[in-house]
Order: sequence, then C-alpha cells, then structure tokens
Amino acid sequence: MSGSARILKNIVENVEQVIVGKRNCIELALIALICNGHVLIEDVPGVGKTLMVSSIARSINASFKRIQFTPDILPSDITGFSMYNQKTGEFEFRPGSIMSQIILADEINRTSPKTQASLLEVMEENQVTVDGKTYKVPRPFMVLATQNPVEYIGTFPLPEAQLDRFFMKITIGYPSPAEESLILSRFQDENPYDFLEPVASSNDILNLQREVRKIHVDKSLNGYIVELVGQTRRHPDVALGASPRASLALFRASQAWAFYNDRDFVLPDDIKKMVNPILSHRIIMKQEAKLKKITPHEILQSVVGKVNVPVVDSYDKK
Repeated sequence: MSGSARILKNIVENVEQVIVGKRNCIELALIALICNGHVLIEDVPGVGKTLMVSSIARSINASFKRIQFTPDILPSDITGFSMYNQKTGEFEFRPGSIMSQIILADEINRTSPKTQASLLEVMEENQVTVDGKTYKVPRPFMVLATQNPVEYIGTFPLPEAQLDRFFMKITIGYPSPAEESLILSRFQDENPYDFLEPVASSNDILNLQREVRKIHVDKSLNGYIVELVGQTRRHPDVALGASPRASLALFRASQAWAFYNDRDFVLPDDIKKMVNPILSHRIIMKQEAKLKKITPHEILQSVVGKVNVPVVDSYDKK
C-alpha cells in the first residue's frame, strides 16, 4: 500500500476507535475532505454525527469549531464583522466562527435563509467578504452540516443553490444490536474521544488533495459520468436534475475512491459507488413522485441500471 493510501486508512482506523460500525460513513467524509468538498449529514439525533466530525478534525490535527444554528444567529456571527478601533482610527476585522479548518454547522436548517446564504461564498471559494474586503479561510477547509430529516417544525429547508454546494450527503443510520452493545462497553468507563491522538497533519491533507487530481480517468468514463448526470435531468419523476457541478463532483469523488483503494486509475465501479452520496441531494423530485413515495435513491438506481457501462482497459492511460 502506498504512503498516501496508508495515511487515509490510518485516519479511518483512528476515528473508528470512537465511532463504532460506521466505516463507510467515515470513508465518505474523508473522500469529500481530500476532494476539497463539503458534507451534508442528514440523520436523527444521537447517532454520532457531531462526534464523528470532531474525531476527524482531531485525527488530522486541524482546528475545529462548532456553529449551533438557531433562528436568531446572524450572518456576521459566521463570517465576522468590522469594528472601529478608536485608538488607531481604523476599522478592524473580527473573524467569525467560520475561520477554522473543520466546521460543524449543527442543525443548519434551523436558521434563516439569510444566514444560510452567508455560507455560499465560503463553501465555493474558501473565502469571506466583509465590507468589501476578502479574507481567506485556513486550509484545508471543510464544512460538515447536520440536519434532522424527521422534525420540520421551526426549520427552513435548504435552497437548491445551498444543497448543490455540498459535495455529498451522508446518512449514518442506527447501529446494529451488536454494534450498539460494543458502544456501551467502549464508553462504560471513559470517553475514547478524550484519548484520541492525531495520526496525520493538515499538510498531509493538502498533499493528498493535490495527489488525488492526478488519478487517471479514461475519456470513456467522462462520457459515462455525463450520461448518468444527464439522465437525472430527463427522468420523468424529477423536477430538477443534477447540475454540471454534480458531474465534476462525481468525477472527483471517483478519483478519490480509486486513490483511497491504492489505484492510480478510475474504474466504472468507482463511479457507481459514488453516485448516491454525490447526486441524491441534488435532484428535486416532482410532487406526484413524492406522493408515490419514490425516493432519489430509487431514481439513481434506475439511472445506473439504464446507462451502459463502458469497457475500459485500466492499463491504457494514453
């Protein structure tokens, strides 16, 4: 195994000391991280969303901040604001909560659309603009937002533009009875998070972000990705299909999954693996499809089954 793939495996195994039985979710979050993307975690309370995010931050020795989104939080609380200094006679920038490497946006759908919109620039361009001046956020930078899919009272649904800026959506789910029993045993005397040590550095992640872009993708797979995404725009049950940003996200995620599995080329199976987490939150269902309880996952499964898989010679990289 190459040193780069080993770094990622070490991070996953380190987080698994705290998070039991959710290896796939941890892997997906790391895939988003090395693709310089952001993650929407949609699940019920108490399944370990916050603990997983903070464990990843500690494992890579990154700065971490949690923003608790409430109806009264203001955009300036997130991005920062300028304050007049009477001694110097100048305005000084006071950084907001977003000025950190790993950001947990807890219950993001409980704040107003105006505050949600304050994240649009920073999630796309890794910078905030306050009073006409631009400030870069530290790198690597990642927003992991959580929302409860069950409780809708007092919430503000994320607009399409905001959803599209999330690289992928993850659902953690309940543990199995055996896993839940292991959680009870592991947390009986102490919280293993308190003893979690870094196994990588922020510079390691920046290097991985550069390396993952070098993974070879055959031209035929470009067409495969475009056709998969295009099918979501033409599906009869879909009101709004995935955007070109989704195509690029699927391309990058496939590179990252191949990279994680210690390959320097992408296979069609890498793309299939990433279709659901990358595209499920980017398609808007028609109302009649919702009434029939058709899910985005079912739509994507039908799309994957419909599109012909290209035959790729993994060794032909010209």
